[in-house]
Amino acid sequence: MDIFTFTISSEMLNYFIIPLLIFLARVIDVTMGTLRIIFVSKGMKYIAPVIGFFEILVWLMAISQIMYNLTNFFNYFAYAAGFALGTFFGIYLEDRLAMGYTGVILMTNKKPEEIIGKLELSGHDVTVVDMKGGTASKTMIFLIAPRKNIRGMMKIVKEIDPDVFYAIEDVKYMREIHHLPEIKKRIRGTLLSVMSAKKAK
Repeated sequence: MDIFTFTISSEMLNYFIIPLLIFLARVIDVTMGTLRIIFVSKGMKYIAPVIGFFEILVWLMAISQIMYNLTNFFNYFAYAAGFALGTFFGIYLEDRLAMGYTGVILMTNKKPEEIIGKLELSGHDVTVVDMKGGTASKTMIFLIAPRKNIRGMMKIVKEIDPDVFYAIEDVKYMREIHHLPEIKKRIRGTLLSVMSAKKAK
């Protein structure tokens, strides 16, 4: 009876517990690896090495169990499944964290003054360029905004022009320029006056 119990426990260890631990370790280390690569691409040179240290530590624990029992197919499956799920979690977490800044280009020929005014009122500094493409005149609006604000900003823009063309790109390096509060107030006041005058017409 004791021998039978030991055999069952050994099988559970080899075919369930160890593969589960390998799977969880792989999910953790690949999640950290995905985040590390993203942080490196964003120039975060201090946090990326710290994540890399713990990433490789967890990976060594997982691979040591694979090497200890090379004939156990369940370990291979757990290792591969953990890699896939860890990649997904890494991308999901980075998207939820929404770190860094993005450059946004908007091109519209519908109510550009209203779009500019709403963006200014919501705290975004914009650069505006009048352009002509083909036979139509368009306005290009460029701004840099935190990634966490992009969804709300695009919702404002699409409410005014559902067909607006836009391009969004991550910004790795930027130099912040702080304008005087008085200048911002004047700009916003002017835009509000223009918008009010157009609505009155």
